[in-house]
Amino acid sequence: MSFSRAETLINKLISNRISEGELAELLAGITDEEERKKYADALEIYFNRLLNENGSGDGAGT
Repeated sequence: MSFSRAETLINKLISNRISEGELAELLAGITDEEERKKYADALEIYFNRLLNENGSGDGAGT
């Protein structure tokens, strides 16, 4: 599976492996109206993956 640049940067941020330049790129992206949706989508993918991995994807919370 190929990750978008937004997903790659979000994953690096979450895993604490992001460089200073990549962080600047991420911050520029989330402040740009046209790019913001890509970052929001990348975060949604990440959180949905977490929910599925923890078996909480059904909304029951158990």
